[in-house]
Amino acid sequence: MSFCFNFNVAAQTSNPGDVVGNELENGKKHISAKPTENTTKPAEPVKEAKKHLPPSDPQFLLMDAVFETVTIGSLPPLHFLNETVFEKTASEREDEEKILSRTAEQKSDLISGVYEGGLKVWECTYDLLELIEKHGETFRGKAVLDLGCGAGLLGILALKRGARQVHFQDYNSTVIEQLTVPNVILNCQEDDEVAGRDDKEGRGGGKTQEEGGCDKTLIEKKEVKDSDPPCKKRATDLSHHPLVAKCSFFSGDWSTFLALLLKTVSPPKYDIILTSETIYNTAYYAVLHDTLHELLAPGGLVYLATKSHYFGVGGGLHLFETFVEQRGVFSVDHLWDGEEGLQRHVVAMRFKTASSS
Repeated sequence: MSFCFNFNVAAQTSNPGDVVGNELENGKKHISAKPTENTTKPAEPVKEAKKHLPPSDPQFLLMDAVFETVTIGSLPPLHFLNETVFEKTASEREDEEKILSRTAEQKSDLISGVYEGGLKVWECTYDLLELIEKHGETFRGKAVLDLGCGAGLLGILALKRGARQVHFQDYNSTVIEQLTVPNVILNCQEDDEVAGRDDKEGRGGGKTQEEGGCDKTLIEKKEVKDSDPPCKKRATDLSHHPLVAKCSFFSGDWSTFLALLLKTVSPPKYDIILTSETIYNTAYYAVLHDTLHELLAPGGLVYLATKSHYFGVGGGLHLFETFVEQRGVFSVDHLWDGEEGLQRHVVAMRFKTASSS
């Protein structure tokens, strides 16, 4: 199924020669930034935030699940449910928000204020993963927030690399319940299976294989086709897994998410906040900035992966940098700038002074 942003504009065709995630360029276009305020507002009321608990019996989340694996350099393999599963099984899934049916009907990856794109792994996520691998960030002992998490690959990486606490947040509760939580459980199960094989066969046993002969360790994202024999995960009870115990899951608008955290007895402060493809709409800049300001720990770091421009929605890095500069709270440093095609970037945000936190 082909998707694009739902703004009644022609979708841009992606370069089929690019590696993972390039089909996500559909509906986005490289345009010149204009210093004008975008007033694209959500069409529906602000979505109240809530905390989601992992299911006590998670077997049904992964039973017969088709998944993909991404491996980048020295990073541990990261597994996530294939998005085509949601297209084909929408009628069978719990979805009070009706985003699965609405996105299929409107053939859209974004319905402002209704669905904010969380079922796809957007390509800037891979840029940030590659930068983390290059810079050697381990996350050891740190509190991490995956903001606008979607599939949760960034937070899952932090979890696998020793974070003491990882919180996942996405706008849609369906995304958290049907994608993020299953992906966390899927990766915890994988770690247990690998550890079990290592104990039996000795460390460094070589390439691992899926049940049924499907290769688990892929260098790039594997396209799953109807004719492919599905890679399936056998779910076990991981609701009390030590890694799952380090996680918390939230859905809702950033303003209500922030309010929910600030009402707790000890509001969290995060050493690292990871966020990808979240500055596409300038209407969200103020609440995003407030969320980062309130939740980043003194001396903490925000990793932001983004495109230069988002056609149809109006946002992009230049406009966001201008907004941040006007607020005077954060400094923005470019860590990586892509030069080909639709320009992509990874930047770091830090408090300018200790008093700003």
